[in-house]
Amino acid sequence: MQFNSVNDFLVHVQEELDNNRLILPTLPDIAIKVRATINKEDASAQELAAIIVTDAVLSARIIQVANSPLYKGNAEIKNIQLAVSRLGSDTIRSLVTSFVMQQMYTPSSKLLESHFKTIWEESINVSAISRALSSFTPHLNPDEAMLAGLLHQIGKLPILMLVENIPEFRDSPTRLAKLLEKAHPLIGKIIMDTWNFPDELKLVASQYTNFSHTLDGPATYVDVVQVAFLQSIVGTDHPACRVDVSTVDAFNKLGLSSDSEILEIEGISDEIELAKESLF
Repeated sequence: MQFNSVNDFLVHVQEELDNNRLILPTLPDIAIKVRATINKEDASAQELAAIIVTDAVLSARIIQVANSPLYKGNAEIKNIQLAVSRLGSDTIRSLVTSFVMQQMYTPSSKLLESHFKTIWEESINVSAISRALSSFTPHLNPDEAMLAGLLHQIGKLPILMLVENIPEFRDSPTRLAKLLEKAHPLIGKIIMDTWNFPDELKLVASQYTNFSHTLDGPATYVDVVQVAFLQSIVGTDHPACRVDVSTVDAFNKLGLSSDSEILEIEGISDEIELAKESLF
């Protein structure tokens, strides 16, 4: 099987999807139930707790985060209902989705293991930076910004699962790396179109590498993730390091200079580390 362009590969992806030979990542049931319950707008802490408590690991993580410096609570939280009450439904929705996303990064083979591990670690880094950058965008939810960062490379997962059986990519790390970078935003869009997320989150996976992307009005989650992503690759050989950041409007929309040393801004590094601790 030979592919002469990324478009040829995308056609192949669509054929695999149409014939049910490629399964796109889906949110675990508990995340879907929590998001659906909160979207009803009248969900009580008791109702949400009853869903979350069915997953002992998730419950423990929510309680741990509710007691963490990230949310600066005074009294210790000892049960999930109090944790839900302290954090609020919007934060619970984002945190539950963020925590269960790691389940999607469970490799089905040894070949995929290192790729999945690398993508997950990169996503956590961008996610933590995104949450910290939300301090410059008070109209955006910090926990949704964190979730947006976790979502940004979601399109790479089905590509990797598919090329595992395509020797021309599987056996050529250089070709695979180029394919992943060029194709994952488009695959990310396909995935996000199937998830019942707000439009401003859906756009992140397909638009965060579109550095000419700009919309009138205040900063969006795409802007936050773009800046976080560019910050995360500083000093690496990533192709996006060649982008002229002075032309990236996202910096302006966050009120930052394109040559800002973001990690040196007071409090930012601490916020990033706290967010990372909550995700690991």
